[in-house]
Amino acid sequence: MHSSQNLSIYVHIPFCARKCLYCDFLSFTAEKELINRYFDALSKEICLNADTYKDYTVKSVFFGGGTPSLPDAEYICDILDLLHSKFIFGEDAEITIEMNPGTVSFDKLIKYKAAGINRLSIGAQSFNDDELKKLGRIHDFATFIKTYEAAVEVGFENINIDLMSALPGQSLETYLSTLKKAVELKPTHISAYSLIVEEGTPFFDMELDLPDEDTDRLMYHETKRIIAESGYHRYEISNYAFGDGEKNECYHNKVYWERGNYLGLGLGASSMIENVRFSNITDIMEYIGRLSASESVVSEKEELSFESQMEEFMFLGLRLVKGVDMDLFYRQFGKKAEDVYGDVIVKYKTLGLIEIDGNRLRLTEKGLDVSNTVMAEFCF
Repeated sequence: MHSSQNLSIYVHIPFCARKCLYCDFLSFTAEKELINRYFDALSKEICLNADTYKDYTVKSVFFGGGTPSLPDAEYICDILDLLHSKFIFGEDAEITIEMNPGTVSFDKLIKYKAAGINRLSIGAQSFNDDELKKLGRIHDFATFIKTYEAAVEVGFENINIDLMSALPGQSLETYLSTLKKAVELKPTHISAYSLIVEEGTPFFDMELDLPDEDTDRLMYHETKRIIAESGYHRYEISNYAFGDGEKNECYHNKVYWERGNYLGLGLGASSMIENVRFSNITDIMEYIGRLSASESVVSEKEELSFESQMEEFMFLGLRLVKGVDMDLFYRQFGKKAEDVYGDVIVKYKTLGLIEIDGNRLRLTEKGLDVSNTVMAEFCF
């Protein structure tokens, strides 16, 4: 578990070359001048926060987006330098940047590495060019391979590949072909998600030729099988790390699931520090304006109730394959998980969806398949 004085930092870079048709993240295209002004504002936000968190040790930084690899490398490197100058970093801090193939040059990768970035997360989504086109992606398979090989050549050893299943026009065969090519590359980490068509995205209003439910389930089960057979272990519902130990697991993501402290910087970014959740405003001009006047950009703040803390401990922790630590639950809340959630635990144990092993309560293999249903029951 994370010491209360540990901190993870998420930095939101909202710019994209083009908005993908399925994307519901806060992102958009922008001219150079706006990008300049945004990074100036972001630097101010970092300086405004530095004093508050001077006693924390930064264990991870995650540049997410949008497409953080779209702006010139200098922007990201300068932000990282500024973070290093304003915060205390742990020796082995994990520093990740998300990137899209087609936005990264060899030169950019060299600069990232020199700046201290030690983990890449590449949004491949599919290795099938037709599927990529239908998603509105700007890259093709050849571009992905070029990006991946350049990253390896530059010396990045910790690389995640993002894959999606249940895509428009996708068959089980085309998906498995992508998956097999992905494991052959032997990245240290694979994130494999099923497409969810969100309201407010172009996909929501389109007639999509999506795989049926049975094919979707098959894709899900084959993902688990093929990735496991290739030497990866699953440590969270959608995430797989190469090898046996925790070394290749994404530390930053685990902070979210284990309710560690994280500070979100940038437009619309969310934070949770010592059981207080807060998030930034989502209007870029207002964000830039407030920071140029050295004003706070926090829009919503919520101190989590005791009940909410227990709920989150359970339903976020159950996303992890190892489940939740019941001794830790007792230490944090002064109650036994069995006393608070007895009925739910008995119900799902009887159904074979939950198991208790020593002090850990976790979803069974069958339970992970229907995780949302089970996790929802841990909400009061």
